[in-house]
Amino acid sequence: MDFKVNQLSDSLQELEVNLTYDEIKPEIEKAYEEERKHIAIDGFRKGKAPLSIIKKLYGEAIEYKASEKIATKKFWDIVDREKLQPISAPQLTDIDFNIGEKLSFKIQYEIMPKVDVKDYKGLEIEKPVFKVKEEEIEKEIEYLLKPHFKYEEADTVESKEYRITVDLQQLDESKNPVPNQRSENVTIDLNDEKVNPQIFENAKGKKAGDKFNFSFVDEHYHGEELHRQEYNYEVEIKKIEKLVKPELNEELIKKISNDKASTIEELRNLMRDNFRKYYDNQSEQIFTNSLLNKVVGNNDFTPPSGLVESLHKRFIEMEKENARRYGQKNVDEKQLAEYLKPRAEWTAKWQIIMTNIAEKENIKVEDSELEQLAKEESEKTGISVEKLVKYYKDTNRADYLLEDKVIKFLKDNAVVKEVDPEEKKKKEEGEKANEK
Repeated sequence: MDFKVNQLSDSLQELEVNLTYDEIKPEIEKAYEEERKHIAIDGFRKGKAPLSIIKKLYGEAIEYKASEKIATKKFWDIVDREKLQPISAPQLTDIDFNIGEKLSFKIQYEIMPKVDVKDYKGLEIEKPVFKVKEEEIEKEIEYLLKPHFKYEEADTVESKEYRITVDLQQLDESKNPVPNQRSENVTIDLNDEKVNPQIFENAKGKKAGDKFNFSFVDEHYHGEELHRQEYNYEVEIKKIEKLVKPELNEELIKKISNDKASTIEELRNLMRDNFRKYYDNQSEQIFTNSLLNKVVGNNDFTPPSGLVESLHKRFIEMEKENARRYGQKNVDEKQLAEYLKPRAEWTAKWQIIMTNIAEKENIKVEDSELEQLAKEESEKTGISVEKLVKYYKDTNRADYLLEDKVIKFLKDNAVVKEVDPEEKKKKEEGEKANEK
């Protein structure tokens, strides 16, 4: 077998291969055997016709069909042996097959282009520091207690700690009932933040049988045009219930905290720790994203189209699978594709920049690291180290570990500027106000 690699551009290579007929004869014979199973010829049982007859009748079609499969197989054999590194789907651009003589073909594929990465160390990146607020803790405790709330009938709406059962009737501009726009026995929790504020304001002091009105404005865009529509309703109160909160005793505290707390102070500390962990994680994610966006922005270029397309297709399939998992049937694939395109382009750029940073800074993932990871996983799962290492290699686990190492390197070499998000927002709003 004779082959050579042609460098067509910084991100495109071509594998040119020449094979004699004798070199591909075993694959040709195998193709005949496979096709024979599906061929029925008069006078013979299906799959039992002599090869000589099959070759005479269908030989040319079978061999030409096999030639493309053989070309693909030989391509990947050479890729594995020569450690070539395609980053997107290869394309067969030329094939020349002469039965009994030779098979020649050319396959083009994209590779990671060399990028002269710069400005990725010493970057000053803002990191938001979120503060845990006591009202958040109390609100979370209230949420945990909600399934244990009870309600008892009352005469009058006195505060937001009530719920009402009502009949709703939509009214037109002349305050007349709109036909077929009536809802009965609707329960409204006046403590719910999503409830229109007018409802509580107008219901306060009312009794069962009383009526009140409220309105709201719906604003939405049709293209660039803003549509504004006002809706008016008449509400008749059918039932009033007062919220009765349970006593926050040791038994209930243990129940809502899954036995992680037994006193109110322990519960608050638990909530505080949970919020702090959540905010720390959010802060780290925002910092990491800002850092990577800065690195990509400092090294902008046009990534190989095949890599972008491959990532784009994968992202679309992932989102469609998520939609199916959560019961979303009507997915607008065109809109989804448009939405995910920038993400695919950014990811392609980052993968290439990340690989080039790793090479420039001599950041590697050694086999010993995969073996150590496999040993740790083996102790937890009982799966053999050998099987885990093979699985890691088959699923490109080393690539993910390399990315983690590069991100850690970038973080270690960045200048962290901690900021208070609320103070920053106030400052920005003040600056905008001064500009006006």
